Amino acid sequence: MSTPAHVDDASAAPRSRATRTRTLTPRFLAKHLVRFALSLTALLVASFAMIHLIPGDPLRKMLGPTAPKELVERRRHELGLDDSIPLQFVHYVQDVFSGDLGTSFISGQPVTQIVADGLPNTVALASLATLVALLLAIPLGMWGAIRTENGRNQGTESAFGALTGAAVAVPEYLYALVLVIVFALTLGWLPPAGLTGPASYILPVIALAVGPAAMIARVARVETLRELGSDYMRLARAKRLPAGRLYARHLQPNTLTATLTMGGLLLSGLITGSVLVENVFAWPGLGLRTVEAITQKDYPVAQAVILVYGAIVLGVNFVVDVALGALDPKSALTAPTARQES
Repeated sequence: MSTPAHVDDASAAPRSRATRTRTLTPRFLAKHLVRFALSLTALLVASFAMIHLIPGDPLRKMLGPTAPKELVERRRHELGLDDSIPLQFVHYVQDVFSGDLGTSFISGQPVTQIVADGLPNTVALASLATLVALLLAIPLGMWGAIRTENGRNQGTESAFGALTGAAVAVPEYLYALVLVIVFALTLGWLPPAGLTGPASYILPVIALAVGPAAMIARVARVETLRELGSDYMRLARAKRLPAGRLYARHLQPNTLTATLTMGGLLLSGLITGSVLVENVFAWPGLGLRTVEAITQKDYPVAQAVILVYGAIVLGVNFVVDVALGALDPKSALTAPTARQES
């Protein structure tokens, strides 16, 4: 039987454009919006409860054990902490949605301003680290799969697994310390701390990106091996397509779903997990503010940081879920919807 000269994208790839479009139904979006709303409610309750679960009196800890009782009570009334718990929660939710996260116990600054000053630097650092990790990991994982397909090059497979496994196992703060000692203090090539220009991003981005890049490379290799054994790749190879077109046009798009999904989750993880790296590099981000707030018992700042970090994780997870529904209707998240509509 004769076959066409070129492998058509619709027949070669198992995910058609029509199928992708059908999965993003109002029911699908509503389900994830409800899940997001419930998770956000739980986050608000948890962040509010944080102050009330702290052993002892937070105001007494802030003002000191020798502070006059009248001063403590006056501050308690000013902060609304003498109201009932349900009324405090209502006021807290109203303040959060109006953009009022309270006032720092230590500096007297509005907490909203503290978050606004630190969050962009943290997001910029995490975004660059995620981009670097993806740009390194996807080609590395695909190369590892192509080199070791069908059990070939066992030495390459062993080296790939050992190196990426070791890279994942090393904590990010340890990468940060080594990078500072070698490239900043010993060689003097890069600034050791602070945000003084574009060069300041290099060391913290590397420290944050190495482990995730190794982890994503392992996932990309597994996904690539799975796709290499699929029917559409065998058909594409039967047409004797050039290697560049075979891998770039047909293989890569179908290996990106799980990898990019992991990359999206990685972004939220790096934003919330960069606290230690930010402190090693004295990075003026939210992570540095978090440690300062905890050590100084600045509870409104710590409470706000928990809320902001949680909202970021929930928001990124929601976007990833919706994006995964658009890219891969056969995923576990969208399979029920797809079956009902088929």
